[in-house]
Amino acid sequence: MGKGSKSTSINSLIHPTAIIEDGVSIGEGTQIWDNVHIRHGTSIGKNCIIGEKTYIAYNVSIGNLVKINAFVYICTAVTIENGVMISAGTIFTNDKFPRATTTDLKRLRSSEPDENTLPTLVRQGATIGAGCTIGCGITIGRWAMIGMGSVVTSSIPDFHLALGAPAKSIGIVCKCGQVIHKFSKDDRKVFKKGCSVCDVQYEISAKQRTVREL
Repeated sequence: MGKGSKSTSINSLIHPTAIIEDGVSIGEGTQIWDNVHIRHGTSIGKNCIIGEKTYIAYNVSIGNLVKINAFVYICTAVTIENGVMISAGTIFTNDKFPRATTTDLKRLRSSEPDENTLPTLVRQGATIGAGCTIGCGITIGRWAMIGMGSVVTSSIPDFHLALGAPAKSIGIVCKCGQVIHKFSKDDRKVFKKGCSVCDVQYEISAKQRTVREL
């Protein structure tokens, strides 16, 4: 690990090959595995898992009980709330107009945040499937689920299941992850529906594509 000022719980587990820069805060019970690199100013909550060869940029905020699998890239301006799962190979972005150099090709552009750096928020309980690419300036809602290999270019509402490139909402998922409703062009009504696995009850407005836990 790098040397300097860190806040690390004695009950956390950090692999000896991990690089933890100065000013990183790591909560109790968090596990950080081999060849992870965490940049300065990042905060990671309690009882998280950071999988091997993951890179987390500076000033990222990660809540409690978050699972981040291997080979994940999380850039500056990303906030991840409690209970989120980010599967292997996911890539976050924070600039819609990236360039390597100034327009005269005489020098590299700064990598510091500027007016083109846009934040991304992943709300509590959400799941991002393996191999996804996440755009910037968007929110992935509470308990939403993003299917593997999706490219997310716009915000995804709470409890929505979204798939594809670009990702589109196709239904509603329960907090346990089961699909409880698939959208149809004939959807018009408001109705109640329970999960067949965990029996959590929801009120779904199919026309507006909104959902409320009862």
